[in-house]
Formats: sequence, C-alpha cells, structure tokens
Amino acid sequence: MALSARRESARREEARREEAPARLRVAVAAAAMSLAVALGGCASGTHHADAQAPGVAAGANQPAQASAALPSWRDGKARQAIVSFVERVSKPGSPDFVPPAERIAVFDNDGTLWSEQPMYFQFFFLLDQVKAAAPQHPEWKNDPAFKALMANDIPGALREEKRLMALIAQVSGGMTVDAYDKIIRTWLDQARHPTLKRPYTELVYQPQLELMRYLREKGFKTFIVSGGTLEFMRPWSERVYGIPPEQVVGSTYGITYALRDGQMTLVRGPRLEFNNDGPGKPVGIYRHIGRRPILAVGNSDGDLEMLQYTMAGAGPRMAVLVHHDDAQREVAYDRKSKIGTLDKALDVANARGWTVISMQKDWAQIFPPAQR
Repeated sequence: MALSARRESARREEARREEAPARLRVAVAAAAMSLAVALGGCASGTHHADAQAPGVAAGANQPAQASAALPSWRDGKARQAIVSFVERVSKPGSPDFVPPAERIAVFDNDGTLWSEQPMYFQFFFLLDQVKAAAPQHPEWKNDPAFKALMANDIPGALREEKRLMALIAQVSGGMTVDAYDKIIRTWLDQARHPTLKRPYTELVYQPQLELMRYLREKGFKTFIVSGGTLEFMRPWSERVYGIPPEQVVGSTYGITYALRDGQMTLVRGPRLEFNNDGPGKPVGIYRHIGRRPILAVGNSDGDLEMLQYTMAGAGPRMAVLVHHDDAQREVAYDRKSKIGTLDKALDVANARGWTVISMQKDWAQIFPPAQR
C-alpha cells in the first residue's frame, strides 16, 4: 500500500509539472488580451454611441471579415443576425449551406435602399416633368391637380390623384424609351432634394450599400424588387448600388415596338401595365427572377407579401425590415405615415421573430459623405 501511494504521488507531481506550462500560456494570453484592450481604449478615447462608425471588434461569434465589411453597422442584434445567417448559408460544410445559384437576396428600394420622404423620389421626378410640359398644354390651367401642383401644394395635388396621374400619363406616354432614359439621367444629375439639398442618388443608405457588397462577396445575387418603375431605376442602379439593370424588378408601363423617324424603336404607352407592389412583388419575383429568394429586405407594408413569400420556402431563410425611427439624422415614421406605412408588417415581424433594423440604434451612419 505504501509503494502504491508513493507511485500515485509521483504520478500527480508529474502531471502537475506538465500542466503548468499550459496554465502559463493561458495566463499570458489573458494578460496580453487585457493589455490590448487597455491600449485600444487609450488610443481610441471614450466611446460615443453616435459616432460615425462602430468599433472594429467582430463580436463573440462574428468573423472579423464581416466586421470590416460592415463598418457603418453597430454591433447589435440586427447585425449579428444578418452576419450569422450569411455565414451559415455560404460556408461549405455548414448544415445550412445554400448553393450559390440559390443565394438570392431581394431589396425594396424606396425607404429600404434610399430615402422616401417627404414623398417617393420618382414622384418628384414626375411632378417636375408635368411642370416642364405645362407651356405645351394650356388646357391644364383649369385642372385642379395642375393648379395645386403649380402652387406647390403637394398635398392638394395628391388629393386629386386620378387627375394627377392623367397629367403624368400625357407627359410620358408616346415617348421612346431612349428619350425617356435620357430625361431621367438629366433630372438625376440636376435635381436636389427639397430639404436635404443633395442629389437624390446621394441619399442612399450607407449601411445598405455595405450589406449588398458583403452579400455579393459571399456569393449572393442581389436584386431590387420595387414598386417604382423599371425605367426610373435602371439608369442608375448599377452605378449607385452595383445592381445591373437586368436585376431590377419593378412596375412597368406598356411598351410597343414601333416605327419612329424611319427606325424601329420601343415606345412607352400611357398606362401602367403591372404594379410591382404589395401582392405584386411575389409575382414580379416569379416572372423576372425565377427563384424564390432566401433573404428579403423591406421597410413597409408594401413589402409584406415579398417577405412572406421569401419565408414560405424550404431551408434557411431570413426576412428583414428597416424601421425609420431616427428623426435626427433622417425621418421617424411608421404606422401613421402616408408614405412608407409600416403597420401590419411590423406586427407580423415582431410575432414571427423577423429581424427589425432600428436606424437609430443599428446604423452608425445613414448617408454616404456628400460628393463634391
């Protein structure tokens, strides 16, 4: 018994000596981490919640690569949920791995990728076209919608919606698609937002630009699925968003192939042919994309059906809503807004555990820096 006890004591002493270096390595690593944190704090100074960009720490379960790719996102639940989903579906060997061909992400445009207040930007364009065409239409002078428009009474013009849409149809109907494209490009180069005084294409959301780039780096194909028209979005979507025109799904006017000035060309009709909003969005996705998305991002009740359609498929899926709750840096609105109403969709998102982005809490920066 004494010999056995001595042997057991010797064995324990040997194990203790072998374990010591391991404990030392752990202690050294912990000390180094503490020193790094302390030095980082001294170098960066006090953290402010309203800083332009969050710290570069990736978070407990987030890759550093994702952190670097999304610098304008604060490290909160929304960002963590998005990164976790993207990493899971794009990592070979993951139980949730999705082949690249099926990694389809769809984004609404108005209120999701760029601002939409005090009214949809395309509507500003259409109203400007009506004003520019006024000298050629003296018969408009007694039209209530036109009178309100010329008095800059936008609410009054919107109350005369049917008359206003008839004026818009007269202006743009019968134009070739090439001529209309040129008018849109010229307007975007020259027009400025009425209150922010910046070009409309600068009023895109910096965090969303980063998210779309991150998705594409992870093998996703990104699409715009909007109630706006194809013609209005396609001239600038690739330059601003990196989304080529063939990946834009939108509302459409009737178009015919006709002879103009001795050449065959495409000519716009006066009537809306397909409204790609609300229940129209799943239809547009089916017609133009041909695959059910696995990730959908919207901001209003008009996006609800797109989000529901996305989540109804098999396998890993994600639905995201942008909540405009930042009155200081953009605009705060949701349930009672006539533009971008977020009511039923917000209730559904909360009930089903969809990801809701708080612009105030989750985005350290709203718009890109102004271009000179």
